[in-house]
Amino acid sequence: MTARHLIDVHVLLIRDGRLLLSKRRSDDVFDGRWHLPAGKLEAGESATAAAAREADEEIGVYIDQADLRHIHTAHVVGSGREPRLGLFFEVRHWTGEPTNREPDKCHELRWFPLDVLPDDIISYPAAGIRAHFSGATYSEHGWHTAH
Repeated sequence: MTARHLIDVHVLLIRDGRLLLSKRRSDDVFDGRWHLPAGKLEAGESATAAAAREADEEIGVYIDQADLRHIHTAHVVGSGREPRLGLFFEVRHWTGEPTNREPDKCHELRWFPLDVLPDDIISYPAAGIRAHFSGATYSEHGWHTAH
């Protein structure tokens, strides 16, 4: 049987040269590390609808789907998780002020200058953040290629 691949969406909220990150709260190796607002697609949901929904659920902001700009796709395997495609969307216009609406999953939200990001960003979302600077549209993480 073929392993299924999940689809995650990640949102890069950028305002005044700063990026919003969330400090993850979990009982795994990612606890206390920085992440983007993100989540999984639900059945029957488009990627942009999922990104807008996750932003509302996690940080309480309304994003018009037309304002989401796809900047990167990452194909990820490893860390004991199911393989997944991560879709990264940049957004610069939204309604509302971000607040931590999921304190059971997030220690805090914090704005970081784009040129002074923390070192302890989880590598998977870091791929999408790097894409903001490099323009790279695709990456693979955790796959081992034969030489």
